[in-house]
Amino acid sequence: MISVLLVDDHEMVRIGVSAYLSSQPDIRVVGEAENGKKGVEMALKLRPDIILMDLVMKEMDGIEATKEIIRHWPEAKIIIVTSFIDDEKMFPALEAGATSYLLKTSKAGEIADAIRSTYYGQTVLVPEVAAKMTEKLRSRKKALPHEELTNREMEVLLLMAEGKSNQEIAEELFISLKTVKAHVSNILGKLGVQDRTQAVIYAFKHSLVKK
Repeated sequence: MISVLLVDDHEMVRIGVSAYLSSQPDIRVVGEAENGKKGVEMALKLRPDIILMDLVMKEMDGIEATKEIIRHWPEAKIIIVTSFIDDEKMFPALEAGATSYLLKTSKAGEIADAIRSTYYGQTVLVPEVAAKMTEKLRSRKKALPHEELTNREMEVLLLMAEGKSNQEIAEELFISLKTVKAHVSNILGKLGVQDRTQAVIYAFKHSLVKK
């Protein structure tokens, strides 16, 4: 039996969902909470297999409740079931640790199937949410190699571009020669080049220094 905790501030929603899930041979509703605060308390006490979490509630909303549950119980599997699909609520809920995201317009059978899928380790997103997630991932700009350099590594790279030796860099930055060599090694690795010359060429090519 998959144990489920319902967290929703609408009594009729809890009654309807509970009645349907209780009719399933492999799902058992072990508790109901009318707000996020009580939901956190019951989740940590009952440790259900699945938590169905509403988002907009009094006395702690679903996002904060999800954060709190995950903070104390990282393995918790939380399915958001809400009427909202706007970015201001959807992304924070998933980033807080929710495993799956459904809409209240989903059919009862879809919610039951999502509970089973989430229980077995899958992530279930309604098409609208999946589309938004894909769009967000595509819009993310891939970081250039030099953007991974620390401020100190960038300083060393610029001094390398000026033609300074490791010893000269060490003296100018007031650090040891060993530290400079470590920075140079990190720079080559992060830029994906084999030697100092290629690192300097990279710096000029990407306008990190004036030609």
